[in-house]
Amino acid sequence: MTLKNSVESAENGLGDLEKTVLINALIQTPINERDQNWVATFLENIAEANLKLGAPEVIIASDGFPYVQLETVNANENFQAFVINKQLPTLLLQGFGIVINAQNTQPDWIFTYGDIANFELNDTFYSDDSIFSVHKENVVIGSDEKILIGQPSDNILPKYIRKQLREFLQHAGVNVPKTMLIARNFEDEAQVKQDLVFNFTPAQFASEQDFQQIGNTVAWFLPRHYSILFIDDMAVENGFEAI
Repeated sequence: MTLKNSVESAENGLGDLEKTVLINALIQTPINERDQNWVATFLENIAEANLKLGAPEVIIASDGFPYVQLETVNANENFQAFVINKQLPTLLLQGFGIVINAQNTQPDWIFTYGDIANFELNDTFYSDDSIFSVHKENVVIGSDEKILIGQPSDNILPKYIRKQLREFLQHAGVNVPKTMLIARNFEDEAQVKQDLVFNFTPAQFASEQDFQQIGNTVAWFLPRHYSILFIDDMAVENGFEAI
């Protein structure tokens, strides 16, 4: 696989040189010595730093997802810069995550597609505070539970995420993938939580493992703080709309 519309255009220019130097210094710290301050500094600076494409440009990692290989650059090295925040449209339209320094024994960082989408939407790779539920396992909607039903806005599910989800789910056998957004405990502003819901269930697939794999892929395309549910297409009247 190759990265289209990559860094050949001179208009993209270089990233922030100070942040490049800082990132290069950070990665000298052994991985097992990297604390929360290290992580915070890395995430604050990596998107504007100068990086370079690895070879090959795109790999399918052990998790089965496609990642652009980026490497940090050495002092006085002649390279063509790849700056993450200047390449967001390309990454998001083509459905790639990012792995940094995959050539090492252990990569320095891995960003999923959803992490990159969250950076585009919220100027951070990871959002700590969220109205989304915190689910540790699949949750069902109680028969007597009061919920509000609507559709996710472009700030939650923009067109580029919809495109990736639609194409993947259709390929996985969900002929008409649909979604909706539900709100729980909506009568209590302090307790209200929301969930993104999709119109397929384990019964539609050959095995529970197949369903879990598809659910994991859906999650890979979404910011990590999103909570997702899967229910039958007919379970909620007038709720689902095509992605």
